[in-house]
Amino acid sequence: MINTLHIKNIGIIDEISIDLNSGFNVLTGETGAGKTLIIDSLEILAGGRFSKEMIRKGEDYSFVEMSVTSNNSNEEIILSREINIQGKNLCKINGRMVTVSELKNFMSKLLDIHGQHDNQSLLNPNVHIKLLDKFAGNDLKNLKLEYLEKYNKYKRLKDEIARNYGDDKERQRKLDLLKYQSNEIEEANLIKGEETELEEKKKKILNSEKLSKNLALAENEILNISVDSIATAMKALEKIEDINDEYKSVSEKIRSIYYDLEDCGRNISGFAQDIYFDDREIDIVESRLNLIASMKRKYGNDIEEILKYKEEVEEDIKKIENLEEYTNKLKYDLKNLEKEMKYICAKIHQIRENTGKRLSEEVQKDLIDLEMKNTKFKVSIKYDEENEFNENGQEQVEFLIMTNIGDDFKPLTKIVSGGEMSRIMLAIKKVLADVDEVETLVFDEIDTGISGVASNKVAEKMKQISKTHQIICVTHLATIAAKGDSNYHINKEIENGKTKTNVLLLTDNKLVEEIARIASGQVTKVSVQYAMELMRHS
Repeated sequence: MINTLHIKNIGIIDEISIDLNSGFNVLTGETGAGKTLIIDSLEILAGGRFSKEMIRKGEDYSFVEMSVTSNNSNEEIILSREINIQGKNLCKINGRMVTVSELKNFMSKLLDIHGQHDNQSLLNPNVHIKLLDKFAGNDLKNLKLEYLEKYNKYKRLKDEIARNYGDDKERQRKLDLLKYQSNEIEEANLIKGEETELEEKKKKILNSEKLSKNLALAENEILNISVDSIATAMKALEKIEDINDEYKSVSEKIRSIYYDLEDCGRNISGFAQDIYFDDREIDIVESRLNLIASMKRKYGNDIEEILKYKEEVEEDIKKIENLEEYTNKLKYDLKNLEKEMKYICAKIHQIRENTGKRLSEEVQKDLIDLEMKNTKFKVSIKYDEENEFNENGQEQVEFLIMTNIGDDFKPLTKIVSGGEMSRIMLAIKKVLADVDEVETLVFDEIDTGISGVASNKVAEKMKQISKTHQIICVTHLATIAAKGDSNYHINKEIENGKTKTNVLLLTDNKLVEEIARIASGQVTKVSVQYAMELMRHS
């Protein structure tokens, strides 16, 4: 849900911050006060289009920032978008710069904005099949997981069959190249770990003079130490070490020194022998290292990757040389897989058919509640076992509506009346509230064209949805405002010769007065009593 919305330099909005709450948030105010600009700001942050004309006069940028908390993690997330007069965007999620597309994708899971003329997620047929499947529950979910596993394998097989390596000439060119690569790696006779050994050897060769000089010095100094004298001292102490523990301790130390010196002398002598290199050895080492570097540029980052690439090349060579046999096996596997997928798709279709009828009936009931008794809702499911497979199976799903008796069913996008669209959207949202993962729903004056009994029903539906979703609603209807959990009054004032927008959270008498004003256009004793009556029944 949205915790805080901060807006700067948009239209007549100078700078405002709104602390929103869970449940039903209602925004009211005079026409032109800036209510729609608040919704526009949400759309901007949701990745929507931005016009330079929206930047406040005299300023060179607009800025919108939002703090949200996801129901899934309870983690606070900060999102922002800044747009300057040149049209340059700066979008961030928790301080990390992202593209507008990334911001839009992220926000699509958090925010859904419904206005009179907006083409939102429920108007997108691609979303309908996902909503229907969520409404179906776990039985369909498990089947879809099984299907998706096979579908991914199906795509891999199709891609592999499509990789027929072209015509005969192209296949031969490909085969020649692969064999050349395989032979080149084979002739290089690469061994895992040899590059490290060669680098160490190269280092020794390049430092052989320094090594020789210092090893000789070390060996000479050790020889200058009187090892025989240490041996004599060691033997003398060994004869008396059993008399006193201190004698024994010194005897052991001298014995250790004697053997360590002997060992060090042997090691240094061995080191000295190892550093005498043939003059050609540096050329041999460097030549080998250059060969390895060349192979790495062509085939992998290290010897292990190069050898793995060789295995892949040899596998491709086998496939091309036995292409007909290999392709026939793939086609056989694909045919069997298609049979399995069609069987699962048929079961998925049956569940969708039953779920579609149930969803249609539920939405239909809510449409009747919303004073749309002649409106019919239908989930259209087009299925054919000969259809191409896709990630959803072999069928297409779309929500259709018929608003007048005798009319044909039409897609939701064909609805002209704003009032009808508002109520249809509410009916669908109400039924799908428990499965719709979008946490915050924004309704921008969707009550236009609605009055009387219908307005009460719209208010009730919004209130019901707000039990599971955060609702932000801009309204001109007192019946809707009276049901708000948090009510905000948007007003404008002149300051220093400029118009600016203010936001005030309404409580107690201020709230009653605002609902009274909406109800009758002015605050009177009668309108106040009416407002209080509406609030009592909310």
